[in-house]
Amino acid sequence: MRFAEVKGGGRRPEDTQQSASPGCFISNRDICFGLAPQPHHFLSLSRTPQSAKLVPMKLILKWLLSAAALLCVAYLYSGVVISSFGAAMIAAFVIGLFNMLLRPVLVVLTLPVTLVTLGLFLFVINALMFWSAAGILQGFYVRDFVAALWGSLLYSTLGLLIDSAFERLFPK
Repeated sequence: MRFAEVKGGGRRPEDTQQSASPGCFISNRDICFGLAPQPHHFLSLSRTPQSAKLVPMKLILKWLLSAAALLCVAYLYSGVVISSFGAAMIAAFVIGLFNMLLRPVLVVLTLPVTLVTLGLFLFVINALMFWSAAGILQGFYVRDFVAALWGSLLYSTLGLLIDSAFERLFPK
C-alpha cells in the first residue's frame, strides 16, 4: 500500500486515493479544494459539456417546430387560422409561456374538478391556454371553445411527436 506525502514528512493512508494513473496519489484535501487533476475528454476543447452547447440550438429548433406544428393544426382543422409563419412563431412562444406560467396555477386551482373527472379537465385547461393565446394575438384566430379544444388536442399530439423526435436526436 502506498501512502500520500503529507506536509511535514508524515504519511497517512486514510487521506489518499489512487488516481487513474498508477503511482499517483491525490489527497482528499486536494479533491475538496478542486486541486486534483480533472479528467479531460480528448475531443472537448472547453470545460463546457457538449450537451450544454446544444441547449440554445435545441430551444430554437423546438420553437420553430412548434410554430410549424401550429401551421399544421391550421391546415388540418378549419377552426384554427394562422396568417403567417411569423404569427405562428409568436403564437407558439405565447402558448409555451402560458403553459409554463399559467397552466401550473390552473392545474392546482382546479385539482378537485380534475380528480372528479379523472383528469379529463386537463383537456379543458389546454384548450383555455390555446384559446387565450389566440385571444390576445393578431394573426392567430380560433373560432370558438370547441375549435380550441380540437386545436389544442392536435397541437399537443404534434408536440408529443416533436418531443419524442428530440429524445431520439439528442439523447441525454
